[in-house]
Amino acid sequence: MSLSRAKRGWFSDWWWTVDRVALFAMFALIAIGLMLAFAASPAATAHNSSQAGNFYFAAKQIVFAGVAAMIVAACSLLTPPDLRTAATIGFVGSLAGLGLVLLTGQEVLGARRWIDLGFLTIQPSEFLKPSFAVLCAAVLAQKEQGGFRKELLSFLLAIVPLALLILEPDVGQTGLLLALWGAMLFLNGISLVWVGAITGAGTALGGLAYVLIPHVHHRVQQFMSGGKPGYQSGLALKAFEHGGLAGVGPGAGTIKYHIPYAHSDFIFAVAGEEFGLVLCGIIASLFCVLSVRLLVRASSAADKFSQLAGSGLALIVALQAFINMGVAVSLLPAKGMTLPFISYGGSSLFAVAVTMGFALAVTRQRPAVVTLSKRETDLLFGTSEARA
Repeated sequence: MSLSRAKRGWFSDWWWTVDRVALFAMFALIAIGLMLAFAASPAATAHNSSQAGNFYFAAKQIVFAGVAAMIVAACSLLTPPDLRTAATIGFVGSLAGLGLVLLTGQEVLGARRWIDLGFLTIQPSEFLKPSFAVLCAAVLAQKEQGGFRKELLSFLLAIVPLALLILEPDVGQTGLLLALWGAMLFLNGISLVWVGAITGAGTALGGLAYVLIPHVHHRVQQFMSGGKPGYQSGLALKAFEHGGLAGVGPGAGTIKYHIPYAHSDFIFAVAGEEFGLVLCGIIASLFCVLSVRLLVRASSAADKFSQLAGSGLALIVALQAFINMGVAVSLLPAKGMTLPFISYGGSSLFAVAVTMGFALAVTRQRPAVVTLSKRETDLLFGTSEARA
């Protein structure tokens, strides 16, 4: 069975305009995530007497992956105006969720980040990033009116979510959102004054987090000391060492049973132990292919909104993947951030599905609409008046 470019229909139009290379990379990462969910699930349930050693988390992840695939497909069908509308709804909903987290969220290590729905826990900050990227792109792509600078408008868009994230506090998501905003301003072309201001703001926030938040202070001190790595990071390094080049084999890992959150934050270490450097290299390569492909498609888009939105959405996943893998190999201080597509969790998987669905939608190669004058139309269709 083959699809013809001449055949018209919504699926045919979608298939021939969507970035199929990026789509393949996404679903390859989801497939790897399901495989690693089966590898990590027995370790994640080992301390629960009623679920010990079973594949409870893997079974749930299969359901999450199916829903995520539908989210990617549905979001990729959106037109640019629909994308702005969806992003607006997502942005307002995420802000409401962040406010609800501060009021009712369960406190863990001095932070409130999750809303427990019973069957699913939601982290609103995960859904904030793609909607912010699209809306920030819309602001920066518009023409300036009344002398009100677009950079200032984008700052007003960012300040409320940044304040809510600081109040949780969620240092990682705050830094990621600030980096995303700075990157989009840079791609839009900003002066060195703005570069210095954003860099200074980021440094100041990082310094305050180090001084005021005990667990952040502890993790940074541990990382900067140059001595023995932290408990989780140390176990992750042992997992990579144990796995070597080809790994110890599916299900044969032992260090994963001692790593807290092996199925989510440190899933990359499980990949290293059971499947070795080979699978880790494949995962990193797929993220590179996905990010670079989307950035290239975004750069060749016809309008500025698509260029900025596509680039911002690609950077979200690239930065988050880099942070998670960097923590796992002790290149960065420990931070509770999931590996996109691969870590266990519906909230994380659904949010990255929205992000990549938006990215596929905005980078689709839609045919340009050309408006012809009356004379050009007459010439095209060969009317007698035009020939005369």
